[in-house]
Amino acid sequence: MYQYNSFDRDFLAERNAQFRAQVERRIDGSLTEDEFKPLRLMNGLYLQLHAYMLRVAIPYGTLNGEQMDTLAMIADKWDKGYGHFTTRQNIQYNWPELRDVPDMLDALGEVGMHAIQTSGNTIRNVTSDHFAGAAADEIEDPRPTAELLRQWSTDHPEFQFLPRKFKIAVTGSPNDRAVTKAHDIGLRMVRNDAGEPGYEVIVGGGLGRTPMIGKVLRDFLPKADLLPYAEAIVSVYNLLGRRDNKYKARIKITVHENGIDTIRDLVEQRFELLRPQFGGVDQEMLKNIEAQFTAPDFLTSSVAPFKDAYHHDPVFRSWVDTNIEKHRNDDYAIVSISIKKQGQTPGDATSEQMRVMAEIAREFAHNELRISHEQNVILPHVHKSHLPEIHARLKAVELATANIGLISDIIACPGMDYCALATARSIPVAQQIATRFDELKLEHDIGELKIKISGCINACGHHHVGHIGILGLDRAGVENYQITLGGDHTETAEVGQRAGPGFAYDEIVPAIERIIDTYLDLRTDADEPFITAYRRLGMAPFKAALYPEVKADAA
Repeated sequence: MYQYNSFDRDFLAERNAQFRAQVERRIDGSLTEDEFKPLRLMNGLYLQLHAYMLRVAIPYGTLNGEQMDTLAMIADKWDKGYGHFTTRQNIQYNWPELRDVPDMLDALGEVGMHAIQTSGNTIRNVTSDHFAGAAADEIEDPRPTAELLRQWSTDHPEFQFLPRKFKIAVTGSPNDRAVTKAHDIGLRMVRNDAGEPGYEVIVGGGLGRTPMIGKVLRDFLPKADLLPYAEAIVSVYNLLGRRDNKYKARIKITVHENGIDTIRDLVEQRFELLRPQFGGVDQEMLKNIEAQFTAPDFLTSSVAPFKDAYHHDPVFRSWVDTNIEKHRNDDYAIVSISIKKQGQTPGDATSEQMRVMAEIAREFAHNELRISHEQNVILPHVHKSHLPEIHARLKAVELATANIGLISDIIACPGMDYCALATARSIPVAQQIATRFDELKLEHDIGELKIKISGCINACGHHHVGHIGILGLDRAGVENYQITLGGDHTETAEVGQRAGPGFAYDEIVPAIERIIDTYLDLRTDADEPFITAYRRLGMAPFKAALYPEVKADAA
């Protein structure tokens, strides 16, 4: 993984010192909250319902054990003993005291972490496939690309005050695990006819108030052209993007209003002007970055302990079958650690759990961890012989739940429990759904199912691309939950279709249960996933189950 050099460390130290002085001026009253707001947002500090919230960047979701230990220490020393992992591969602390934030940032800086550009109208934390560097289907590790984009975009003088926030995602695999089509720029690694790696460039994706699937701007972009092309895209958006209406300021609206062909022409013109200006400096940067993302020294020991445990221990076997993915090395596995035990808050990890994951990473996983956009933690490189010991250690701290990809593996934003923008609760709904289907013992029978919940129209819970999406809204002071069906966040991305009128807080879990009952009744066999059944059946049978009174009235 990327290691900070002296420039990185000096840059962070200077930024943190500047912010420390700004915090001191806010505390002594020299700055009003309105004056302080743009300064704190540049450093990832929000003012939420009950307290400040610090959002820490985890670029492309990659951490080592020391960094995870530092996150745990911060949770204990300056927060309430836990952190919340987000769909942007960040971690949020919900209860810091303003006076402590500079010390938190200094502690992060000591291990090569920061909170820069995790907020504001700028290029946000660059995200990536959480299986990067390990996945069997990978064309190329996307993390060097993501790191190059991070270095280019950090404090870029032209892009600190864009019309709105700007998000980039990168995947190195044909199977898209980075939701690239729902980003302002999505990059998918592809090969041309000569077998050379490059990028399919997608622009104008996004969720929120006006969900849109991104459009292909370039079928193939050579790797060497990435930075001038990315700069061309953001430059065109910076000029064309609307600043008169924040709800219409994202690049998805710019693309929609001007048309993809016009945007393509403008980007290509700008690209031809920018391309010579880079002069190969970006390729030298990429070369140095790539040297820090070499594969670990894989072990060659026997996998017999794994096979023996798998054969004799049904609990371990269930965990392996559900939470383990194929690694490019047959003796290795990719381990997804669920931090969504039924009834717990999706995305929350205690300091103790963080320390255990850090310890396991150092001992058994070549000191690497990843945070997924699905709010789980990944051990990307684990020799299969170590899986039984890892499972035992995770089980001791309630991290061995075998539910990855199942109905209780729910993405949920913090909702009205924390967020000042939220109009309804997300966390209790997620907890109740997970608990209910655990009680029914149906999770594994249902199979793969993505439920995503947002507590407001901003869609931080990605509800638009959930197989089942839930959007919490305020209706005359009462929580109301809309359901969408058929969303998809992968390479076949789709925005879900709204089923009909919303449901009250105490009606939403029974409504989800009716959807699931309908699916189980109508699927062709136990191997047909929910999303496949939905595409075959359409909305009609699910709508009839959700609104039986409509059917009765029609009769």
